[in-house]
Amino acid sequence: MYWLLAIVITLALSVYQRMTGPTYPKRVVVEVNEEGYKMKLPRSGVRHDETVRLKGVPQEAEAQLHYRRYPSHDDYTTVDFAWREGAWQAALPVQPVAGKLQYYITVGGKDYQKDEPVVIRFRNDVPAGILIPHILLMFAAMLLAVYTLLLVLTGKQYAKWLMMTVGTLFVGGFVFGPLVQHAAFGPWWTGFPYGTDLTDNKTLLSFLFFVAALATLKWKYNKWVVTLAVLFMIAIFSIPHSAYGSEYDYEKQELRR
Repeated sequence: MYWLLAIVITLALSVYQRMTGPTYPKRVVVEVNEEGYKMKLPRSGVRHDETVRLKGVPQEAEAQLHYRRYPSHDDYTTVDFAWREGAWQAALPVQPVAGKLQYYITVGGKDYQKDEPVVIRFRNDVPAGILIPHILLMFAAMLLAVYTLLLVLTGKQYAKWLMMTVGTLFVGGFVFGPLVQHAAFGPWWTGFPYGTDLTDNKTLLSFLFFVAALATLKWKYNKWVVTLAVLFMIAIFSIPHSAYGSEYDYEKQELRR
């Protein structure tokens, strides 16, 4: 029962973080001939190619893509969608690592997201051999932390699970995390004291809380330190993933952390 509850809580937190993050596709409903079509506009692009696809929109509907660098005061560039492989498609120009574009679309003469353009950030492709372990280990760290909290709240022995949480968080966040960051954007670490990346900073803060919990394991009030560490982890990991991350400065033509 403990594991089932821990899995449900962890999955709910993971889905929430994913869907509220700046890299999650923007959902838009496009209307053609009084019929709605659900679209997903990408907000994270791989540098070798990033295509905007209007799946389901009928072939008789004309569509345009408007984009410009972000942040900038450039005029929008407009390109027509082309009908390929059974869908309307238009490619965004590849940008430097961590470079961003903002864009909106026009379908059937109607603009979508013009007032709130979609912002997409470009990155290098990350090998599955480091991305998958990173994701699994961070998920496991959250799962173990929640399970540890349940043990604390019910007066069970939790020391072993606390140590496993700290170890998993360290490997996932400080071994595979920098590997993913380096592969995607170049730098190994963009959190304190080198940058403002919330993903790196929240991992660091959470780890410090758990180190404090582990260091006070023999203290009679340790269960309160563990509870605080887990609740803090849940709170900060609810912050959208990749917020305030690396960004390419078009004026200085350099990566800004």
